[in-house]
Amino acid sequence: MKLKYFAWLRDSLGCDAEEITLPGEVRTVGQLLDWLPTQGERFRRAFEFIDVVLVSVNAEYAHRSDPVRDGDEVFLVPPIAGG
Repeated sequence: MKLKYFAWLRDSLGCDAEEITLPGEVRTVGQLLDWLPTQGERFRRAFEFIDVVLVSVNAEYAHRSDPVRDGDEVFLVPPIAGG
């Protein structure tokens, strides 16, 4: 699976994209969002406010109950304020 990060997530994680292999028990967007913070300190810190992040799976906005699979492209887009 390819994860792409935007805005403060990109800054916090130190990269704009990375490839991961999903464990078998991660089958939905919600499970992915719950699993990622368990993958080390940088994920734990970056995903502290994950509830405000929009998720897109293969260019379609996704809900926590939507499926994910290895091979998907997942965008994680936090809200961005301008001024």
